[in-house]
Amino acid sequence: MARKVLFPGVRKGKDMAAYSVVRKGWQTLGAIKTGVILLILVVIISAAGTVILQRPVTEADEMQRAYSSQTLHILDGLGLTDVFHAWWFVLLLALVSLSIIAASVQRFPNSWRYFSRPYKSPDDTFRRALGMQAVIAIDDEAKGLSVAERAFQKAGFKPEHIVRESSFSLFGERNRISEMAVYIVHASLLLIFFGGIVDALYGWRGFVSLNRGQQSAQVVAQNGSKHDLPFAVRCDGAGQENYTDGTPKKWWSDLTVLENGQEVMRKQIVVNEPLVYRGVRFYQASFGGTGKIDRLILNAVPRNGSGAAQEITLSMNGTATLDGDTTVRLAEFIPDYVVRDGQIYTRSNEIENPAVHLVVESKKDGKAVNVWLPAIDGFEQNASSPYSFEAKDVKMGYFTGLEVSREPGQWSVWAGVIVMGIGLAVVFYFAHMRIWAVPVRNDRGELTLWVGGVSNKNKDVFEQRFQKTVEQIRLEFKILSEAGVDTPVTSIAGK
Repeated sequence: MARKVLFPGVRKGKDMAAYSVVRKGWQTLGAIKTGVILLILVVIISAAGTVILQRPVTEADEMQRAYSSQTLHILDGLGLTDVFHAWWFVLLLALVSLSIIAASVQRFPNSWRYFSRPYKSPDDTFRRALGMQAVIAIDDEAKGLSVAERAFQKAGFKPEHIVRESSFSLFGERNRISEMAVYIVHASLLLIFFGGIVDALYGWRGFVSLNRGQQSAQVVAQNGSKHDLPFAVRCDGAGQENYTDGTPKKWWSDLTVLENGQEVMRKQIVVNEPLVYRGVRFYQASFGGTGKIDRLILNAVPRNGSGAAQEITLSMNGTATLDGDTTVRLAEFIPDYVVRDGQIYTRSNEIENPAVHLVVESKKDGKAVNVWLPAIDGFEQNASSPYSFEAKDVKMGYFTGLEVSREPGQWSVWAGVIVMGIGLAVVFYFAHMRIWAVPVRNDRGELTLWVGGVSNKNKDVFEQRFQKTVEQIRLEFKILSEAGVDTPVTSIAGK
């Protein structure tokens, strides 16, 4: 048994009120003012994201030097140090997208009607109201339309004969597609914002630091989460090029991608020229010394003079054989040493006052001799070593800092940029021009050819084209009149 509604008017009133609220909200969302305000907010916040240092592109030490701890705490709390991944920025992009969709849906029916069914046969009211028009005296309707048709073709308007029950006329147009240009731009914005939302939700940015010869398949993101890559990247070399005044010109890194233990890709990257593999981008972000030795090249000379000097190369804790009974090991390298309170300390990681600690071992007696270059009193046993050593060259270790990002929405963003370029080209360089020619009689009953035109933009350019077309029609009538030749008449009924 159906339930009886005691107060149907109340329920109906509530439904109408809810519908009114939803309708008003939809109209507000699709209003031009709403869309403009939201777009301005997106632009302002995006600009802030380029001015405020962003994580993880900027190293933590640099962030702390740039901002006070309190300011940095506020910026982190508001998400301004990672603007493009902040939840409120994603919400703003979603609102802008909804606003664009609402505006397009609300205005599309009229635009499509205007695009698919253009106004081709102007009535008397339309002709009187049109701002750009001209009247040419003719003695025959078919002759007048035939002359106008040739003038339309010469001006680039594709003429079309319009036949009605009691009249016939001529219609021509150019670039009707420009009426839909705004929707091309809307589509491009939606693609760009969709890509931004996808990147914010599913993309990530991190940082990895590699020494020469080191490889990694894991990236640590800003929030501390770790992302395992389906491949590894190895640093085969890195360096820094300087200007003549010594300031850095560029950093570069030689990277190799390894998948299943096999080398699949190599590339030297510099700033703004990343390595891209399987949707993951590796950007050159920093370069610097580790303060540790990479290779040390020495000359070893026997103290008893029984052999020639030999050149040896040592890495940290690496061992070289000097003869059948003697080996030497690089035990310690201090780039900037200082002796204080009977101890050797490292003052800095810069090579200012280097010291090398070698351990020379004999297999015969098992003795180990500590050799220091230079000789440091209280620590060196250089005289007890069967070999003397002279440093020839030292190669310091270095690291390359790589910013790593996965941005699955970038294809949508770039597609949107291309579509926007097409849309803006249509908006700025194509104008929908329409022109009509209608045989009419004036107030005195004289037969005339009414010619009118309109353009949705670039009206000055169209006015010149329109006047040129009208002059072409008049000129041809004048030539025909002076020659006394009848104009060939194009059949209208058959078109």
